[in-house]
Amino acid sequence: MPADQQKEARIVEGSDGLLLEIDGKIVPNYDATIRPFQEGDVVTGHVVRIDNDEVLVDIGYKSEGVIPVSELSIRKSVDPADEVSLGEEVDALVLTKEDQDGRLILSKKRARFEKAWRKIEAAATSGEPVEGLVIEVVKGGLIIDLGVRGFLPASLVDIRRVPNLDEYMGQTIECKVIELNRSRNNVVLSRRAVLEEQRKEDRERILDRLQPGQVVEGVISNIVDFGAFVDLDGIDGLIHISELSWSHVNHPSEILNIGDTVSVKVLDIDRQRQRISLGLKQTQEDPWQRVVSTYNIGDELEGNVTKVVTFGAFVEILDGVEGLVHISELAQHHVENPREIIQPGDTVRVKILEIDSERRRLSLSVKRVEGQVLPVREITGSAEDLTSHVPELGLSEDVFAAYEEEASGASDVPTASAVDEAEAGEQATQVGSTEAPDASLDSPPDDGDSSSDTAEEESSSDTADTGAHGAG
Repeated sequence: MPADQQKEARIVEGSDGLLLEIDGKIVPNYDATIRPFQEGDVVTGHVVRIDNDEVLVDIGYKSEGVIPVSELSIRKSVDPADEVSLGEEVDALVLTKEDQDGRLILSKKRARFEKAWRKIEAAATSGEPVEGLVIEVVKGGLIIDLGVRGFLPASLVDIRRVPNLDEYMGQTIECKVIELNRSRNNVVLSRRAVLEEQRKEDRERILDRLQPGQVVEGVISNIVDFGAFVDLDGIDGLIHISELSWSHVNHPSEILNIGDTVSVKVLDIDRQRQRISLGLKQTQEDPWQRVVSTYNIGDELEGNVTKVVTFGAFVEILDGVEGLVHISELAQHHVENPREIIQPGDTVRVKILEIDSERRRLSLSVKRVEGQVLPVREITGSAEDLTSHVPELGLSEDVFAAYEEEASGASDVPTASAVDEAEAGEQATQVGSTEAPDASLDSPPDDGDSSSDTAEEESSSDTADTGAHGAG
């Protein structure tokens, strides 16, 4: 239209520029409805159409914007219908205002990427956790959708090693940002850091609640040579191997498995170091009480030899209850090596010589059982071999010297000083009623035969030498 024929347009007052008056007529101002933007800007619009390969979005421009399927999500091979829905409001980054076909090209994933980076950078600075969906399991870890592809190494997925990462697929999890590199689009995450922080709070809460003497329930979380760890709903306590059973335990795996639910007694709490000592045997019947209530000095009963040491043998008379047969109580004649008379696994009858309730010790005798004479065996190997069956005792020669001194006036049996000898057994066993009992006997010395005195003194001296050597 020639310039002299153009109608003068005037903005209608109060219309915010959306209405024009031309030649006395009110008409819409379409140009005013188009939002100004540049390539790289993030715009907001509504989904108006979903196709298999693209999504159309109305952003208030002269034509709908197109989001190709590759620009919908950071995930691979997505279905557009799973990512957006009709009428949904979405943010999109302008890639091209007008391509060769005249289309406005947008990217949903890049708009989310920009927003996500700002959020991730803020979280990395503040230490706050970020939340994301596990979208892939890859070699060495998981891929988390944060708007940015975040990598969660397998070692940082949990506090303990995770055998199967696939179980996390599709889960929304919280992680801390531990490494960030914008230029390389690199985000490294740690879920373990979040769990450890939560666990610290749980520990303090549980420690405040627990008191020594309480019986609580937990789950066996780990088994080691020296005991078992119990998960008490957020904090691990230790059952030392000596607190697992009233009977002797070679390894915790003999009686426990990872995942077992157990009732345990709280023995001690170190609140400063956040350590809890637990006992399993304290929740079970104490077999020693059966000994005290059932047996008396002089009773004879059957038992199994559990181990042979330089100063005698241990015999189990009940499950969890062992007594010591001192070397001098194995036979009527002098015994150089206990294995001449007895071997682990043998079943023998024994006579109770002493029951020490306070110290939980039993002194037993084989030779005093009427009618029982054990045959002498041929020994292959030296007496030193016995030391390999018991731990280092760390005893001084004074222990054995004291026994020799007392035994020098006896004919048949050692006197009360044999307690020292038996204490070596206590250190060898260390556990509940499997502690080495006293070998102390109350039999009076026999003044009738001086040759017996000499023989007994030699036996004591031999025992002292062997024991001191084994203690070494």
